Amino acid sequence: MRRVLTLLVAVAALLTAFTSIVSAQKVVSQGTAVTETFTIVAIDSQNRLVTLKDKDGFVELIYAGPEVQRFDALKVGDKVTFRYHESIVYAIQKPGATPLAASAGGIVTVRNPGSKPGATLSQQMTATVTVQTINLKIPSVTIAMDDGNWASFKVENKKNLDGVKAGDRVQITYTQALAISVQAPGK
Repeated sequence: MRRVLTLLVAVAALLTAFTSIVSAQKVVSQGTAVTETFTIVAIDSQNRLVTLKDKDGFVELIYAGPEVQRFDALKVGDKVTFRYHESIVYAIQKPGATPLAASAGGIVTVRNPGSKPGATLSQQMTATVTVQTINLKIPSVTIAMDDGNWASFKVENKKNLDGVKAGDRVQITYTQALAISVQAPGK
């Protein structure tokens, strides 16, 4: 878990690395959200380096590139919260089907309003997987990936599961998101 959170901290500064970092997730359960809050303990403004410390004393140095707007608003003592979500399957299709137009794979950035930096980065992805189990009550699907890892996802529309059964090879389109927020101490 510590390694995943460390990688998530790095993604705040390296937007282009977003896809490879979140792909490193091994197991994701339904609606999984990983949240970690750090305190800024040092800032090197000239080199755009921020030193973050978690509640257990773990320290991480990150580079906040030029894409991090309002960098100058960061202060020692500010709390930085990272929330990683991977949860919803938007479509289940036969392998080789044309992915939905919305799943072009690009990262969408929505910046937080206010004086402190913050944003939500989201991306839709498509993968061909093997269905392991289906739960129509939630609705959700547990899948196995070609690398042997597995994941469970909620399914946005129960009708996407019509005609799908355990053992089927399908193409799924799902969403990943990383939200980053900064608050002054005591807020």
